[in-house]
Amino acid sequence: MRIVRFSPAAADPTLELGKDPLFGVLAEGSIAVINGDPLYMGANPTGKVIPLSQVRLLAPVLPRSKVVCIGKNYADHAKEMGGEVPQEPIIFLKPNTSVIGPGDTIAWPAMSDRVDFEAELAIVIGRICKDVPKERASDVIFGYTLANDVTARDLQKRDGQWTRAKGFDTFCPLGPWIETDFIPGNQQISSTLNGEIMQSAKLSEMIFDIPTIINFVTQVMTLLPGDVILTGTPAGIAPMPERSVITVAIEGLGELTNKVSVHG
Repeated sequence: MRIVRFSPAAADPTLELGKDPLFGVLAEGSIAVINGDPLYMGANPTGKVIPLSQVRLLAPVLPRSKVVCIGKNYADHAKEMGGEVPQEPIIFLKPNTSVIGPGDTIAWPAMSDRVDFEAELAIVIGRICKDVPKERASDVIFGYTLANDVTARDLQKRDGQWTRAKGFDTFCPLGPWIETDFIPGNQQISSTLNGEIMQSAKLSEMIFDIPTIINFVTQVMTLLPGDVILTGTPAGIAPMPERSVITVAIEGLGELTNKVSVHG
């Protein structure tokens, strides 16, 4: 099931239900509108069906408290960053204010001279959880989506820690939907910059798999419904020029495309 969060077209008065985004289930180019946020209310149809072409897709989830990120989770990426393969997951946070949706513009901050893309698989948490055993990890997953862990690389190197470099507004594109039936395995993950393939790997190349990540993170912090975990990026990171177009793709999950603004 593909869950979308969207803004309806102004031309359809039957969907003008205030200013709040709507949710729906996407199938064959149409959206079956559902009542409220499915993380809390389930996917209960309203009976209204509208074409995908008549809506603007938004980030499919706004994390209630945090975006948890896993660093250096592909061996080749750890190598290109000048480090060894980590012995346990490296975790850091992005603020939920960094989240944008498909088609939104990544704003290049004035204080940075290099802004990079990082294609990632994102886990959407479906229930409050703490100290989750690996064998129960699937119980707390609502679904998966695509992410771009945008990074001001020069600031990351300058600061020595990653909060500023990773935390700017617009630095966490998510979307275009949440796939509740996706099972990570040997699917290809890639990124394309202005039509040129930059990253290409298999999800199976992750150093720490999904159950290990969830087990480790929940030993550190409680996760809430709607929290998101980014699972790391493969090798091939590079700067995104002004006005460039970056697409993250995962086989069987879809594509997430964003444009980059002018520097500063």
